[in-house]
Amino acid sequence: MIFALVPSANAANLKDVQAKVEALQEEAAMAAEGAQAAKVELAKLNKTLKTVQAKAATQQGNVSDLQKSLSAIAIAQYKSGGLSQSLELLFSSNPTLFLTSAGSLEAITRKKSIQLRKFTAATQRLTATTLTVNDKLALVKATQARLTAQMEAAQSKLAQAEELLAKLEKADRERILAAQQASEDADQKTSLEDAATANNISGRAGIALRFALKQIGDRYVFGAAGPVRWDCSGLTMRAFQASGVSLPHSSRAQANYGKSIARNKLLPGDLVFFGKPISHVGIYLGGGKMVHAPRPGARVKVVSFGDSLGSKRYVGARRL
Repeated sequence: MIFALVPSANAANLKDVQAKVEALQEEAAMAAEGAQAAKVELAKLNKTLKTVQAKAATQQGNVSDLQKSLSAIAIAQYKSGGLSQSLELLFSSNPTLFLTSAGSLEAITRKKSIQLRKFTAATQRLTATTLTVNDKLALVKATQARLTAQMEAAQSKLAQAEELLAKLEKADRERILAAQQASEDADQKTSLEDAATANNISGRAGIALRFALKQIGDRYVFGAAGPVRWDCSGLTMRAFQASGVSLPHSSRAQANYGKSIARNKLLPGDLVFFGKPISHVGIYLGGGKMVHAPRPGARVKVVSFGDSLGSKRYVGARRL
């Protein structure tokens, strides 16, 4: 994206540029959370794939063992009088054809028939498992592509924000950066005041909330999960880890944990989610406020929220 040069902007224009920069930074954070969701999904798929591949290897071993057993039967049959019609069918390309005819073929004993049935069933199981492996491989490939695309989108949004600032005169650029710094400093001061209200909250909700509040002032970084840099789901993941609860590093995935809580039933320590699809998470503090790691260029802070947070709509809450 190409932005027009702003040689010398007035205060209104600078506020407009600052708003655009922050919007791009927010979009970058949303894309990065999409990447985190894909990353969590990819890890699950790879774990499942590994299990299915191990199962396929075991089944292949069973098929090979049964093939050896049937080969031994064939050798014994040959030594006792040559290959019969039944054994010709046995070593044809279609073992199922033999299976349907085995009952009427005089040269195969009941024991041989059982071995063949086992072989056919094992082959069918191996075929089904192989198809599952192929399906999982395709899903892994698609999820990896989505992860890459989301991270590229996040980096692209940041690059656009940086380009927009670079097009300004140095003095105007410094004014915007100074305004952002002043805003962050003011937010940090009020956030620290709000943090004191969490001192009397008990249980794991209180532990998680106080952990998050201790990170006030730390900077947002894509994919970060501490100890001094965070993204939104990295902060909530570590906060609840401190209270003994294991969560994935993804706001979208975290929304599947705990139980759903109505907006008017929120309590301090509840996770609150934003965006469709979900792309942001914070920890409820009470009084319509939450602590969160917002976006690039911002720090961990306490903010008020309503039906939306920036461009992201409030979509629900979970209690762990």
